[in-house]
Amino acid sequence: MLQPALPAAGHQTPGLTLSGIRKEYAGITALHAIDFEAKNGEFIVILGPSGCGKSTLLRVIAGLEDIQGGTITINGKEVTHQAPRNRDCAMVFQSYALYPHLSVADNIGYPLRIAGVARSERRRLVEETARIVDLLPYLDRKPANLSGGQRQRVAMARAIIRRPALFLFDEPLSNLDARLRVIMRAEIRQLQERLKVTAIFVTHDQVEAMTMADRIIVMRAGKIEQVGTPSDIYERPASRYVAEFVGGQPMSFLQGEITATGDAVVLSNQARIPLVEPMLLAAGTRVDVGLRAEAVQLHLAPGPRTFSARFRFSEYLGAAKIHHSTVDEVAVLSFDSTCGDIRDPNVHLEIEGSKIHLFDRESGVRLN
Repeated sequence: MLQPALPAAGHQTPGLTLSGIRKEYAGITALHAIDFEAKNGEFIVILGPSGCGKSTLLRVIAGLEDIQGGTITINGKEVTHQAPRNRDCAMVFQSYALYPHLSVADNIGYPLRIAGVARSERRRLVEETARIVDLLPYLDRKPANLSGGQRQRVAMARAIIRRPALFLFDEPLSNLDARLRVIMRAEIRQLQERLKVTAIFVTHDQVEAMTMADRIIVMRAGKIEQVGTPSDIYERPASRYVAEFVGGQPMSFLQGEITATGDAVVLSNQARIPLVEPMLLAAGTRVDVGLRAEAVQLHLAPGPRTFSARFRFSEYLGAAKIHHSTVDEVAVLSFDSTCGDIRDPNVHLEIEGSKIHLFDRESGVRLN
């Protein structure tokens, strides 16, 4: 069975180390002193919107872009100024980058052909690799006669056959339909776990990041905004930027101020939200109160801890509904499985203090 070279037992060499990586284009800084370390065999997802620098960072790791500062180390070997072919990494592109005139077998075996591997050995490794990604019946076909998912498997097989120390994925699923993306997410992750190879996966899709990653790097304007597990990123976003970007439903933000005792937040509509732990902040500190739908309960009648809101519409999700309401013209979402159809637009919301996120109004940095 084809296996990559693995470090000796007990060896703790990181799969990838980036130290002070700086990249400029015509005097404009695209990457600002990036520092990061991936464990050997870890699946890292770089997440962010278009233009944040995530694909630039991936190309820098692959050696496709020069840098103006910093060092890159792969499996304990510094490769900062090495050519791409000498970096012991393999890249899977968004466009698959297959040769249309070559068969599946020849596409998979192309890196070995360039390396001068004998034809008989090349064929053995191609068949072995094709078996791993379930492509054995398609070795004689041309890419034009394959589905999108099969083409993606060919691209992955071509990367695998090199036995790299590092897999690099540049938004490989963006050209697939929604159903196939779900299937390929699982296949890529299972394959990576099976091969025990460090992987860096770039995407703008936070669902891909949350479902695939061991850890996520959230990027903003060429800088790392936060690094953490999917649960860290979702449950304790380091900034309002991360909170807005990550989550199946958008986070709502209401303005408020910390009370003199620090044990509650008073919203602009004078609603008071008790805090689980007092905040060591000056009285009147202005904050943005971040609310995910699971932190908000909608009631048809007022209660001791509710405040008024205006109901707009509901989204049916099968097991539950998401209700869209407004508070001072700000959209606030809430999950519900009991209220049924809502006919009166005058509703009442209750916020669970243990589930709110507090951000500094000026800097956007997390406070609680």
